[in-house]
Amino acid sequence: MRIDKYLKVSRLIKRRTLAKEALDQGRVSVNGRVVKASYEVKVGDQIELNLPSGLRTVRVEAVRENVPAKDAPTLYREV
Repeated sequence: MRIDKYLKVSRLIKRRTLAKEALDQGRVSVNGRVVKASYEVKVGDQIELNLPSGLRTVRVEAVRENVPAKDAPTLYREV
């Protein structure tokens, strides 16, 4: 799954367009590398989000297309 969609599905970023903007601005890195919106997320990847609300680091635990809002936190683990 593309990282822009993963950020939206996991509710780390509210909308996919906002996720794409953050990626285009270089505020998202995976495993220490700045990535583009087309990056394919894999289980075990470590995502760093440098957002206005602060720095957030998570490890990908699962990749699923559709998840209810209450189950979204099961897709990642805070590091």
